Amino acid sequence: MAKKRATKLPMLMFLFLFLDLPMLLHGEELELLLSFKASINDPLGFLSSWTSSAGATFCSWHGIACNNSSRVNSIDLAGKNFSGGISDAVFELKYVENIDLSTNQLLGEIPRDFLSCPSLRYLNLSNNNLTGPLPSISKLSRLEKLDLSNNMFSGEIPDNIGLLRGLKFLDLGGNVLVGKIPNSISNITRLQVLTLASNKLVGGIPRGVGRMKSLEWLYLGYNNLSGEIPGEIGELVSLNHLDLVYNNLTGKIPSSVGNLSNLEHLFLYQNKLTGAIPRSLFELKRLVSLDLSDNSLSGEIPELIIQLQNLEILHLFSNNFSGKIPGALTSLRRLQVLQLWSNKFSGSIPEELGRWNNLTVLDLSTNALTGKIPKSLCNSGRLFKLILFSNSLQGEIPKSLSSCKSLQRVRIQNNRLSGELSSEFTKLPLIYFLDISGNDLSGRIDGRRWDMPALEMLNLAKNNFSGDLPGSFGTDKLLNLDLSENQLSGKIPRSFGRLSELVELELSQNELSGNIPEELSSCKKLVRLDLSNNQLSGEIPISLAELPALGLLDLSANQLSGEIPPNLGVESLVQVNISHNHFHGSLPSTGAFLAINASAVAGNDLCGGDTASGLPPCKSVKNPMWWYVLTCFLVVLAMFAFAAIAMVFLRRRKDLELKRVENEDGIWEIQFFDSNVSRSITIDDILLSTREENVITRGRKLGMQLVVKEIINDVNLNSPSFWSVIAKLGKVQHPNIVRLVGICVSEKAAGFLVYEHVEGKVLSQILKNLSWERRSKIAIGIAKALQFLHGYCSPSILVGELSPDKVVVDGTDEPRLSLGLPGLTCTDTKCFISSAYVAPESRESKDMTEDSDMYGFGVVLIELLTGKSPADMEFGVHENIVEWSRHCYSECHLDAWIDTTIRGHAGNDNKHRKEMVQTMNLALHCTAADPTARPSASHVFKTLDSYMSPTSCVSILHFS
Repeated sequence: MAKKRATKLPMLMFLFLFLDLPMLLHGEELELLLSFKASINDPLGFLSSWTSSAGATFCSWHGIACNNSSRVNSIDLAGKNFSGGISDAVFELKYVENIDLSTNQLLGEIPRDFLSCPSLRYLNLSNNNLTGPLPSISKLSRLEKLDLSNNMFSGEIPDNIGLLRGLKFLDLGGNVLVGKIPNSISNITRLQVLTLASNKLVGGIPRGVGRMKSLEWLYLGYNNLSGEIPGEIGELVSLNHLDLVYNNLTGKIPSSVGNLSNLEHLFLYQNKLTGAIPRSLFELKRLVSLDLSDNSLSGEIPELIIQLQNLEILHLFSNNFSGKIPGALTSLRRLQVLQLWSNKFSGSIPEELGRWNNLTVLDLSTNALTGKIPKSLCNSGRLFKLILFSNSLQGEIPKSLSSCKSLQRVRIQNNRLSGELSSEFTKLPLIYFLDISGNDLSGRIDGRRWDMPALEMLNLAKNNFSGDLPGSFGTDKLLNLDLSENQLSGKIPRSFGRLSELVELELSQNELSGNIPEELSSCKKLVRLDLSNNQLSGEIPISLAELPALGLLDLSANQLSGEIPPNLGVESLVQVNISHNHFHGSLPSTGAFLAINASAVAGNDLCGGDTASGLPPCKSVKNPMWWYVLTCFLVVLAMFAFAAIAMVFLRRRKDLELKRVENEDGIWEIQFFDSNVSRSITIDDILLSTREENVITRGRKLGMQLVVKEIINDVNLNSPSFWSVIAKLGKVQHPNIVRLVGICVSEKAAGFLVYEHVEGKVLSQILKNLSWERRSKIAIGIAKALQFLHGYCSPSILVGELSPDKVVVDGTDEPRLSLGLPGLTCTDTKCFISSAYVAPESRESKDMTEDSDMYGFGVVLIELLTGKSPADMEFGVHENIVEWSRHCYSECHLDAWIDTTIRGHAGNDNKHRKEMVQTMNLALHCTAADPTARPSASHVFKTLDSYMSPTSCVSILHFS
């Protein structure tokens, strides 16, 4: 019996250990997982199931998968909004093969020791805020996928990375890695995807790259790589995608690239490549996208291009290509996007272009092309963007284009086109931008029906069109209408007053006659009105003075007569020209006429104004006695009306004069820019508001509320330059700009600005809750304000620091830009605000320009798109929100950078998706490092506004 017990004891011990060992191992994994949970912040509670309660098994936890032995095999917690550091514990799980913690907000460095994670095959830590050098992972022999992209890893790529011979996928893009690409990387011969883009890598591309025969995707763009493209790159026979964009690569494209028989996408744009396209490249018969733009390539495009039968996108713009556009392009049946602009192509456009292609976008602008526009361009029925401007094209606009219902954007200006517009052409339903100016087109434009419901911009200027002006263009969306420099006659239609969205109306240098219609005063958004060089007669309608946004008015060289309306220029008018008419009487004493140039009033019988006007002072005229009797009789008959007008005018003028008043706080200088406010508000009202809630409630009686802001800048409040700026600012009246109605300054150097109070909320406070439609409306409104400040104010008014805190959004989602003093009066470092919204060059020089305002607007656009603020600490390796956006735009899916609040629009509506992508493209142009590369305020408004209509192809970054 004792012997039997002795034999059973070891057996029992063995069974005990055998049964308990898994429990011990499971207990260790449980502890490691709970340790990992404790190291991070989980605001959305994804790890709420991770508990050590009795009976719980971690194999059922969220994000955990186990193998057949019930050991942790996979951790997938991507996109859970985690923050905090990564605990070492997660890398001590001995059987884990897959760890995915991507797209969170994890911080800090990666634990250095991965050696305790020997089974790891897939590691994805991309799109976090991880820092420090790349970890030592050279001994993870089973690792197949490593994605550390879009973080803040720094330092050099370790040379021993070549020991990861089993690696198939390596993405280190979107970090701040420096130094050269190590030659040892070419030892990873099983690698299929290699991405090192968007770092700060220098030096050349390793010649050993040719040993990586399995590579299918090679992306080294957005670095500072130099030297030539090595010929060994042609040994990558499995390559499908080659992207070397935005580097400093020089020399010729190697002929060995023709060996890449599996290549479908070749992107070499924005380098310094020279020479001709190697003929071997045209052997790449699987090529779908070819972009060699923005280089210094030259030579002709050979007919060999006919071999690229799978080509869909061809971008060769901004080079020095010459010769004829090859006729072989017409045989590429899949070709959709053809952009050859800004080269030296000559000869005619291939006659059959478009006949067998699948064209959607064609841009051949800024070349030396001649001949006619081919009839077959729209055979695909999908062409929506046709850009042919600045060539020497001749002949008529093909009638086939008149039936091209897909056209949306047409720019064929500055050619030598002739003939008339067909009646069908003026009925195209989707065109929103039509510019055919600068040609020799003729015919009556009123002899056909205009029915273009989407039209927003129409430019027919500098042609030979005749006849009367059409009463309608079939749309109420027109923003810009330019019919200048033609032979148009007749009267200006009263129906133009129904164009409620009109911003610019150009009718100069025609043969128009009759009066200026009163109805134009209904165009409340009108900023520019040019009726010069016509035969208009009659008086200036008094109602024109009531246009709230009108900045430029040119009525010169007409037959207008009468006196200038005394209140003309009281509103927003900055630039006016009334020369060479038959006006008489005195110049108004309003802002637009105070310092008017002599050439703008010459050729009339006017008097008054300051010395700059060149006009004589107004004098009383001695008349015969009978004239006095008649005058007195007329005055008696109308004295009540005239007296009332005179009293109103004089009182208004007096109200707007600089006043000195005294109260218990001392002597104050006060100037108002609104006579009603001047009569209703006192210095005591202003000072009382500053001690309470800064709102003058008495202003409600005026139909507006007023808000008071203290002048906190270190400026000389008594300097002439200060008052000059204030006077200029007081004239600004625009529906998208908060109106300055007054200022008061004390002898103690204290000062307050009085603004119209806008009922609404600051953009920065509500941005997160806005839909895309509301955000896009706000963006356009701000752009309108900037266009006015820089396009119609002379000199232009600078915003200085344009941020969402300076934008108030009213109840109709109309933005109102608040102009404070920093952008207007700061000339020294004391009052200069250095922020992410101020252009880098202005932070250093302290000089503000239109370019610096465009930079600030670009940052605001980025905020509207991404929902992020420059103050956020989640831009990974990128220095700021601009660099982060530049990377994400070019490297990431739309979902990676678009705000989650509006992401649904991008996914479900292709139109909105295009709008968002194109708006980000515009934002990045506005925030270009080179100030001269930024678009003007006027260009920004027109481009942005065009995006919110039927838009162009999202892949096109050219402002055509």
